[in-house]
Amino acid sequence: MEGRQPLTPPLTLPPPPPSPPSTPTVPVASPSTTDLRSEPSPSRSLTLPKPSASASPTALAPPFPPADLGQGFALAEVELYGDVVLRYVSRPKTPPFPSEAHRTPVKLPAFLPGFEDVDESETSSFTYGIRRLDHAVGNVPELAPAVRYIAGFTGFHEFAEFTADDVGTAESGLNSVVLANNEETVLVPLNEPVHGTKRRSQIQTYLDHNGGAGVQHLALASDDVLKTLREMRARTGMGGFDFMPPPPPNYYQGVRRRAGDVLTEEQIKECQELGVLVDRDDQGVLLQIFTKPVGDRPTIFIEIIQRIGCMVKDKEGKEYQKGGCGGFGKGNFSELFKSIEDYEKSLEAKQATTVPSA
Repeated sequence: MEGRQPLTPPLTLPPPPPSPPSTPTVPVASPSTTDLRSEPSPSRSLTLPKPSASASPTALAPPFPPADLGQGFALAEVELYGDVVLRYVSRPKTPPFPSEAHRTPVKLPAFLPGFEDVDESETSSFTYGIRRLDHAVGNVPELAPAVRYIAGFTGFHEFAEFTADDVGTAESGLNSVVLANNEETVLVPLNEPVHGTKRRSQIQTYLDHNGGAGVQHLALASDDVLKTLREMRARTGMGGFDFMPPPPPNYYQGVRRRAGDVLTEEQIKECQELGVLVDRDDQGVLLQIFTKPVGDRPTIFIEIIQRIGCMVKDKEGKEYQKGGCGGFGKGNFSELFKSIEDYEKSLEAKQATTVPSA
C-alpha cells in the first residue's frame, strides 16, 4: 500500500439526490474506488480495488456530470446505501504526450492528480504489511431491496449468502448477502438485522447508533497477518486499535482439524497467541481478526485478513489469487458475534453504573 500525500484540496462534490433516477442509463468509466462520505460518522470512507469495466458496463446516471480531474482522469458517483456512494474513477489508457514536438509520454500519477507518489520502501514500516482493501461490509435495514438495487446497476452477482442459522447466536442474528463483480475481485457484503430474538440484533444496534445504513467494517488484506499483528501490537503504546477478545483455547483444536495440513503447528500456536480466527472452505484458508469499534459508538470496526490458496493463472500465464478465497469466515461467525454481544453487554453495564437513575 503506497503512502500518498495530497498536494491539492480535496474535490468538493454536490450531494446525491434523495432517490436515484429510474429511466436513463449511461456508460460509466471502469469503477475503481468507493468513497463513503464522513459526515458525521467515520464509517463512510474507503477505497476498493479496481474491478474490470466488463463487470459493470452501465450504471444509473450519476447525480452530476463526471468531474474532470485532469491528465485524462475523471470521476463520478452513484448512491449505494444510506449516504454511502459508489465512486467511479476513469484512468487514461495511455500516457499523453506534452506536445507533438516532445514524444516522451507524460508520467502519470500512480493514484490521482494532486497526489504525490511516495517510495514504498520508505513507508513500509507504517503499513504493517497491509496491502489493500479486501472487502467493505454494509449494514442496511432491509436486505432484499438493497441487493436488488445494487445488483441492478452494477451487474454484480450473488457470491455468497448467510442466514441467522449460519451467523447468529442464541440471543441475536442477522442475514447477509455478498455481491461480487464477474472476476470476483470486488466484494460487497450486506447485512440486515433479524428481529424477534432475545436481544436486539447487533445490526439494529449499529443502525440506531449510526443514524441509518452505513459501513459496518473494512477488511484490510495482508500477505502475512501474523507479522502484521506483531507489528501493530509492538506499537500499541503509540495508540491504535483494541482487538476483540480471543476465542477459548479449545477453539484451536478445531483449527488443527480444519487447517492442520496448511498451517504448521508453530503458526497455529501463534494464531492462538494473537487471537487470530481460522476458517476454511473447499478452495482455501482464511485467517482473520477483528478490532473493537474504532470510535465511541458500536459502529465501524476493522478486520485484518489473510487468504491462503486459490492460486490460478490468467490468459498470459500470470499467477493470481481468486477473489474471496477461503470464504468469509462462516465457521467463525458465531465466535465473532458472541464477542460483539459481549462487548455490547459491557457497554450496557458501564452505562448502568454511570447514568444516575431518575
